[in-house]
Amino acid sequence: MANQNRKKVITVIGARPQFIKAAAVSRIFAQTEGIEELLLHTGQHYDRKMSDVFFNDLGIPAPAYNVGISGGGHGSMTGRMLIAIEEILLSEKPDFVLVYGDTNSTLAGALVASKLHIPVAHVEAGLRSFNKAMPEEINRILTDHCSDILYSPTDVATRNLLGEGVRGDRIEQVGDIMFDAALHFGRISEQLGNRISQYGLEKKKYVLATIHRQENVDNPDRLRAILVGLQKVSGEMPVILPIHPRTRDRIAAYGMEDLIAGLKIQEPLGYLEMVALERGAAVIVTDSGGVQKEAFFHNTPCVTLRDETEWIELVEAGWNVLLSPVDPTDIYQTVMSRIGTSGEDIAPYGSGDAARKIVNSLQKRFI
Repeated sequence: MANQNRKKVITVIGARPQFIKAAAVSRIFAQTEGIEELLLHTGQHYDRKMSDVFFNDLGIPAPAYNVGISGGGHGSMTGRMLIAIEEILLSEKPDFVLVYGDTNSTLAGALVASKLHIPVAHVEAGLRSFNKAMPEEINRILTDHCSDILYSPTDVATRNLLGEGVRGDRIEQVGDIMFDAALHFGRISEQLGNRISQYGLEKKKYVLATIHRQENVDNPDRLRAILVGLQKVSGEMPVILPIHPRTRDRIAAYGMEDLIAGLKIQEPLGYLEMVALERGAAVIVTDSGGVQKEAFFHNTPCVTLRDETEWIELVEAGWNVLLSPVDPTDIYQTVMSRIGTSGEDIAPYGSGDAARKIVNSLQKRFI
């Protein structure tokens, strides 16, 4: 006979960073009496190498639902997700819904649950770039303001929420869930040995690049500047670029294939492969919010090719340099200047126990 007191959580995920965060929390849910977790995968990252490989690498339980929604404009994608998620929540009647980060999947899950009067918990709440041209910024603001519990990763994020009038009793500062994942999977990666040699690379003698953000790859001038800058760097040391499907499509559409000729292009990699490359790189060049932090967790200097960042504390501490990607020479010089550097000894992201704090908090509130 089923335990009538057992509470049900539906966790909505859809993109690579959410798989990593969910892996840390789902592991604790599995060890916890009184809570049943069901994963609802929207399908936002539909490519096998952007999705399935992460579930395999991270030991995430198979999703109870995969609604297979990807592609199209932001409004179309989010709208289709709203319809599909509502149907599942009406059927499953969960006690609460858990969402992560700032994707269309995050917003859709939070909106549906709040309309159905199901409590919403948002992990990684309070991040702000203060650039509303970014779809992610709109997603995170709206998600925060329709969530019941806001799990903030840092002092800065907590201040952002309080400054927007969010009641303090809705905010719990738990630390950064990505730090939990970095510690856990960093240890696993280390046990697996030297995984970078398969790419013909030597430790601290290559640059790792990840480029996918809309404002960069959908802008031919910025994309050209990035690729030419990375080509210049590759004349000094190897540059490995695990290429996002969006980036590959735009390079082809703009006729820029010649600009990646000198780079080590790889298909999207599993998380353990990425951890190994992040740990071994001399410098990481990225426009990803998550990879900026992963660079810090693995003590690797970072150059972020954006006009702003949600993780300003890493810039202030010298671990990260923010650079608008408009001049290839600036990109080349900045990347090369970062080799062998480090930042201040800071610990802004908690103690690596955010997942345990989140699950304990949910137990107290709902059980």
